[in-house]
Amino acid sequence: MELQQPATRIIALYGAFNEMLAELEKADTIIARTKADTLPPSILSKPSIGTHLRPNPELVAGLRPDIVLQMGGRKKALESVHMLEQLGIPVAFFSITTFEELFSVIKRLGTLTNAEEQATAVCTSLKARLERVQQQLTTIEHKPSVFFEVRYPNLLGAGNASIVNDIITHAGGTNIMDATVKLVRITEEEVIKRNPEVYLIQQGAMNPNPQPMQNRAHFRTINAVKNNRVYIIDESSYSRPGPRAVTAVEELAALLHPTRMQAISHSSGDN
Repeated sequence: MELQQPATRIIALYGAFNEMLAELEKADTIIARTKADTLPPSILSKPSIGTHLRPNPELVAGLRPDIVLQMGGRKKALESVHMLEQLGIPVAFFSITTFEELFSVIKRLGTLTNAEEQATAVCTSLKARLERVQQQLTTIEHKPSVFFEVRYPNLLGAGNASIVNDIITHAGGTNIMDATVKLVRITEEEVIKRNPEVYLIQQGAMNPNPQPMQNRAHFRTINAVKNNRVYIIDESSYSRPGPRAVTAVEELAALLHPTRMQAISHSSGDN
């Protein structure tokens, strides 16, 4: 897929792309949004074209986008790409499971929108913030084991093939889920057996009303529960691979290593 000129009319089927475009000062190129997307706030006035996995192809085509952006990870996402391509709509399909892939996509969006310099500046800033965290954690002797709850009940955890795993790693933790997939079905008994030191509960679209840990009596033997290291975190910051994933690293590092992170806890003026 190659555009003959910079894109000025863009539809993102995954909200993180809108946040990236805003960082590139290209929010004005966004001409529509999916039903669930609210960031940046300027897109709220844009027409809705359906959902991330089920966009309305007629609505999309009627808006005449230069390009549509879609995120990989689920089979239905690829189905929507094929559907739009059959209508002659250019689609860029990305997969982001690490920060390096995130920076690569930001630079690709910079190229697509004639904002290469801004993309380089954004990536440089985000990388500098990650580096500040790494500098504080260079001599840590222990990386706490972490379980990231994607959904409960019908328990899902975050596997290695997810931005969550890279967030945990950059924050000085160890993901107890070592499966090389994005989402892992796991029994409560297995979580208890793996006994994480820190338990993260995401709250958002996939886990809208997480059951309080005090109501999960069977989890009381987990070290994270016994030591009061259960934290509710924002799904859109941690599970959505966008610029806010760096903020998630800073936040999680402060939870995992509070004494080490005091030095930079108030220094991120570019948050």
